[in-house]
Amino acid sequence: MSLSVFDHPWLSGLFGDPEMAAILAPERQMAHMLAFEAAWSRACGKAGLFDAAKAEEAALAIETAQIDLADIATGMAQDGVPIPRLVKQLKAIAPAEALHKGATSQDVVDTAMILSLREASFLIAGRLMELETHLKAVEARFGDAPLMGRTRMQAATEMTVRDRVLAWRLPIADHLKTLDQKRADVEKVQIGGASGDRKALGDKADFVVAEVAKTLGLAPTDKTWQTMRHGIAGYASFLSLVTGSLGKIGQDIALMAQQGIETVSISGAGGSSAMPHKQNPVSAELLVTLARFNATQVSAMHHAVVHEQERSGAAWSLEWMVLPQMLMATGRSLSMAIELIQNIQRLGDPA
Repeated sequence: MSLSVFDHPWLSGLFGDPEMAAILAPERQMAHMLAFEAAWSRACGKAGLFDAAKAEEAALAIETAQIDLADIATGMAQDGVPIPRLVKQLKAIAPAEALHKGATSQDVVDTAMILSLREASFLIAGRLMELETHLKAVEARFGDAPLMGRTRMQAATEMTVRDRVLAWRLPIADHLKTLDQKRADVEKVQIGGASGDRKALGDKADFVVAEVAKTLGLAPTDKTWQTMRHGIAGYASFLSLVTGSLGKIGQDIALMAQQGIETVSISGAGGSSAMPHKQNPVSAELLVTLARFNATQVSAMHHAVVHEQERSGAAWSLEWMVLPQMLMATGRSLSMAIELIQNIQRLGDPA
């Protein structure tokens, strides 16, 4: 039985997000790792660290490699990282002297993670913009309708629907600005070598870093960030803030849908097996659940900032456990928020 709600046979019906899952799929992660290895061989060939012809031969073999993932899993159990077994497989099909030498497992795994984050960022940005569009439509349709303002869940003063919807919509523009900054913070190639000093590359280090970065569409760096994880933790914090804003929308709508208040009508509400008169605000509740989930997960990502000396196994692997789950929660929260807002049929105090 699957232990994750995001890919569970039936729980995924509520929590799953196929588009984000495809971005995080093991086959896609492996493709990113192979992209790094091919770029590495070519860069070192251009730098004269590898024979140029052998380097190109290796790169071509890497790009068409069929990787045995079961073997990678076996190696992972032994080595704690997938790369030693991956390199062993690649050496069986490519010139060993022209692949991976001078790089480390962390260089490959971290850079592959960043390539996944870049794809996830495109998906998140697109959904944020789509949600903003639908909220503007709701505002245009219902904005002038009267609505009782509520503070501490008690009736306060009369306002309009627009006043409440603005509190839902305006954070989205802020999140899009923050995403641009977080992308700039994290979309950097990871190349450090054995101890983070790139010593194996000698005076060709800057050239190799720039070439690999250019090939993969990432920014080069003056120094490896392998133990400086604040950028990754900051990205995770961003994910939690996005789901938090969506959770606020969900919480408001769930309260507005209460019997006796009924200031919102949603199509496609959930049913009850025992009480057929009920229309449960399932989608709104899910936004609250996912916001709370990410809020708890982000603390683990902050723990993972503490990397001892020049490489950590414990902190590093903690990221592998937590960050994909946060991405899945964020993707699903956005898709559900879009669906929920589109399903609003009426908004405002009953006539």
